[in-house]
Amino acid sequence: MRSIDEEYLQHPYYGRRRMTIAMKMQGFFVGQTRIRTAMQVMGLEAIYPKPNLSVANKEHKKFPYLLRNLVVDHPDHAWAADITYIPMPTGFGYLFAIIDWFSRYVIEWELSNLLDTDFCMKALERGLLKKRPKIFNTDQGVQFTSNQFTRRLENGGIRISMDGKVRHEVIRRGVPIEEPPLQ
Repeated sequence: MRSIDEEYLQHPYYGRRRMTIAMKMQGFFVGQTRIRTAMQVMGLEAIYPKPNLSVANKEHKKFPYLLRNLVVDHPDHAWAADITYIPMPTGFGYLFAIIDWFSRYVIEWELSNLLDTDFCMKALERGLLKKRPKIFNTDQGVQFTSNQFTRRLENGGIRISMDGKVRHEVIRRGVPIEEPPLQ
């Protein structure tokens, strides 16, 4: 484990396969299973670019970013939502979460093994049963630009805001803050 740790410090992008080769080159008689177990025990994970889940559909309507220099000074003024992936032994799980910009309270969330619009809609519907924001902000991912998702927000009288490629500044409680990534 000490050798794995030292190798990881030099090459944090090594996963179990590369780490196994590195350990064998140092004279250790180990297999990938032992290396994987040791790395899990040590809490080590290969650092590499994660999948981009925010791929837009060219046919879907995009909306302008409404939060630039906006003072979000009360709950339910602006909500934000995003999808992140959770690595699992047999693939990925996907977590969709909706938060209130002002309080940072998680309004609703949903897990799925499919990256589709349906699981986002389930969480959105449950969230809208509780409260209703004035503005709903997302990225331009295909789930959020879908007619089903945008129509539901528009029918509820909610203004739709979508991030572009560049992160923007948002003002919460009158203090400028950098917009945190939800992933």
